[in-house]
Amino acid sequence: MGGNADARLSGRQSPGEGPGEIRRVPRQGRALIAAHGGRYLIRGGAVTPLEGAPVFARMVVLEFPDMAKLRGFYDSAEYAPLIALRQAASEGDVAIVEGYRG
Repeated sequence: MGGNADARLSGRQSPGEGPGEIRRVPRQGRALIAAHGGRYLIRGGAVTPLEGAPVFARMVVLEFPDMAKLRGFYDSAEYAPLIALRQAASEGDVAIVEGYRG
């Protein structure tokens, strides 16, 4: 992965057993994201499918200055409990995407 590209963490979620609990993730994660140089690009909002069937209710995209900062955030001991909370409260996917700076 290129050293001059930013990095993004993208997630999509469908409500699970604990929709109220999922609200704790952004509240508790905001400072942790910022501490690793990240910021929200997309957090919630209406999802309007243009092609295919809608398979998720919520989307989150975080931006970090580089892959090392993103991995530092995602792999941190501080974020681990929020991963567990998110996984228990919803169903979804999370992926890392290398950004582009043209």
